[in-house]
Amino acid sequence: MTTNTLDGNEERMNAPSISKTVAVLGAGTMGSAMTRSLLRAGIIPVVWDRSKERTDSLASSGAIVAESAADAAHDASILITMVTDADAVIAIAEEHGMIDALAPGAIWAQMSTIGIRGFDRVAAMASARRPDVLLVDAPVSGSRAPAEQGALTIFASGPAEARDRLQPVFNALGHRTLWLGPAGLGSRVKLVNNVLLAFLAQGLGEAVSIAHDFGLSTQTVIDAVGDGALSSPWLAGKLQRMARDDYSAEFALALALKDVTLAAGEIDQSQHPVLRSLVTQWRDAAGAGLGEYDLTVIAQFLRSDPHKGVT
Repeated sequence: MTTNTLDGNEERMNAPSISKTVAVLGAGTMGSAMTRSLLRAGIIPVVWDRSKERTDSLASSGAIVAESAADAAHDASILITMVTDADAVIAIAEEHGMIDALAPGAIWAQMSTIGIRGFDRVAAMASARRPDVLLVDAPVSGSRAPAEQGALTIFASGPAEARDRLQPVFNALGHRTLWLGPAGLGSRVKLVNNVLLAFLAQGLGEAVSIAHDFGLSTQTVIDAVGDGALSSPWLAGKLQRMARDDYSAEFALALALKDVTLAAGEIDQSQHPVLRSLVTQWRDAAGAGLGEYDLTVIAQFLRSDPHKGVT
C-alpha cells in the first residue's frame, strides 16, 4: 500500500479555493469542533443535526443551519458526515434524504469511525443509489481538543479526482492528511490507530493503578517517567490530568470501546486474547457508569471503588 503524507501548512499555501458549499452533518462533540475549524479558515459551512440545540451555538458562530439533511446536501459540493456509527450514517443518507439530494459530482467525505463492515455498507448503498457521487472514506485521529484546534490527522482514501477539491477542507480540519489509496483503507488504518491508542491508555491505567497499590502517587509516576524514552506529549498530558483526578472526557471510554469493538469484530479473536480481554474489561467499566469519562478512567475502574475521585 502506497501512502502519501501531506502537511497542512504546506498545502494551505497551494490549495485551490472552494467554489461551492461545504455541509457538515452531525454536530456532536467532533462535528461541532470541526465546524468551528472550518469557520476559522474562512469556510462558512451549512450544518445539520437531529438535535436543534446542537446547531444553535454553531449558528451564533456564523454557520448556516439547514432545516433538514436533504436541505444541507442540496447545494453542497462537499458534504461531511460525522456521527456515531454506520446505522446513523445510513439513516441520514436514506431516511433523511441526504443521498438523493446530493448534486451529481458532489463529494461525500464520510469521516465518522464506522469500521470496515460499516464503511462497506455505506459504500454499497452509495454505489447503488448514487454512483455519480464521489465517496471518500476519511476517518480522523484526534479527540475533542485537536478537533477544536484544527489539528486532526485525517486518514483519507477514495477517488483521486476528489483529492484536490477536498484538500482545502482537510487543511482546515487537520494538520496532516494521509492519502492511502482506494476507499476503505482509511477505515482500516483508523482501527489500527485506535487499537494502539487503546493499549496505550490501558497500559497507562494499569501502571497508575499498580503504583497506587504499591503506595505510590501518580506524581511519583510522572517524576519517574520524566522526559525519558517512555515519555510523550500524550502520555504527559494524560498523567497530569490523572494526578488531578480529572477524567473529564477528551476521548470518552464509551466511544473508544466502540472503536476497539469494531476492530475486534474484524479479526480472529483467538489470535488476539489481550485485545479480547481489553474489550471485556472496558465493557464492564462502561457498564459501571464510567463510559462518559475519558478512556484513562480505566485506572479508576481498577480501584476497589471505581467512582472514587472521578471528576
